[in-house]
Amino acid sequence: MSESTTTDERAGRLRGAIDGIPRALTTPQKLMVFVLAMSLSGLANLILEIVPDASIGPVEVDVSYFVFVPLTLVALLNPFWAALGAPIGEVIFVDLLMGDFSGLAEVEGIIQMFLALFIAGSFIRNPRSRVQIAIGAILVVTIDKLLSAIVDLSKVWIGVEDAEYVEGLPESILVVEAVGFAADLLISGVLFGVLPAMWLIPALHGRIEPLLGMRPRVPGEPIPGSAPRSGLFVAVAVALGVSSFLFAFLEAWDITLGAFEPEFLDEYGDGFLWVGVGAAAVAFLVVVGLIQLTRKNRENQGR
Repeated sequence: MSESTTTDERAGRLRGAIDGIPRALTTPQKLMVFVLAMSLSGLANLILEIVPDASIGPVEVDVSYFVFVPLTLVALLNPFWAALGAPIGEVIFVDLLMGDFSGLAEVEGIIQMFLALFIAGSFIRNPRSRVQIAIGAILVVTIDKLLSAIVDLSKVWIGVEDAEYVEGLPESILVVEAVGFAADLLISGVLFGVLPAMWLIPALHGRIEPLLGMRPRVPGEPIPGSAPRSGLFVAVAVALGVSSFLFAFLEAWDITLGAFEPEFLDEYGDGFLWVGVGAAAVAFLVVVGLIQLTRKNRENQGR
């Protein structure tokens, strides 16, 4: 172990504050992280709405999400609140505002993405370790898409939905899901996850956290808001994963409680996407205002 790493670890264990910044987050800071994750993830997913899908032979190739955006937030900031805000931002700024909101069925995606980001953000204990960042990006896609695949397989096996086979592939739901999983892992996990995140996260480490009045992560110290390493957390995570299946089955059973589907994009065209962009930008500006207010209060207290 290098001398610098040992020094960082000792500092992380023994000191409650570095440069006068406490390790624990205040409620306004948690709110800032939550809204920041909502707005940036919402903007990223709005961009995907205008990116056309492609296909390679019988396999349809699309980008499920820009993994590096929420991964950067959970790797640098509070994993819990960033992981919670990212999927909710997608639902609000993309699904709800664009008129494609499935009601309670949306909870499935929120739970699955929250678990994926929360675990990945807690795993990256050193934001300058490119190995940890790469594994974190793969974890996000693996957990999210694996849970989704299990849901799809369960729907077919139980008989609430018919299998959607791909022409040119064997008529096996396992093959279809395996090919889709591999494509998501390569495109979303590697191309739009590992590669940009390995550059972006180390570049922002130590720069974005002070703007929010937060301490950068120090290798060896506990991460505020990270997943506890205990059997209880594993049990809770499994319970949340199972509960997401129930919400997924609601749509298959035609239970559309709270659904809102006027299809604004079909009616007004792609220009309507600017409504979501504007809403996400307003949310982002609110965070910027809170950051400035927090910095001024901190400066006044330091005088």
